[in-house]
Amino acid sequence: MKILVAVGGNALGNSPQEQKEIVKNTAKYLVDVVEAGNSLTIVHGNGPQVGMINLGFSIAHEADAKSPIVDFPECGSMSQGYIGYHLQNAVNAELKKRGLNKTVASIITQTIVDKNDKAFSNPTKPIGSFYDEATAKQLAKEND
Repeated sequence: MKILVAVGGNALGNSPQEQKEIVKNTAKYLVDVVEAGNSLTIVHGNGPQVGMINLGFSIAHEADAKSPIVDFPECGSMSQGYIGYHLQNAVNAELKKRGLNKTVASIITQTIVDKNDKAFSNPTKPIGSFYDEATAKQLAKEND
């Protein structure tokens, strides 16, 4: 049977170290699915991770103008890379522990969207940090 498992970005923790611990535990259940004879595809969210990466580059740029500002598409691919890396390593380790000879691969994806899609006029999925109203207005004013 083909099984798809989706892991939310918020479920992956707030740091790479925390994420490694979480996926190590998650890998046990994922490998249970494989060990039962199923084909497994894992997808994941990355909203908080994209925001953290973007914020990190922004802070670095403020501290040193030589540090680049990195756009969200690149931040997205960076987050996919390290989340996939952690998931792949954790699943590989669990497979090896159980003596299962299976191949695990991570793939960075892209999505094509229509910039005129009505959903963009009322966004519902935040990416990155949350700010109180005063801070949000101040940041908007500074970056206008």
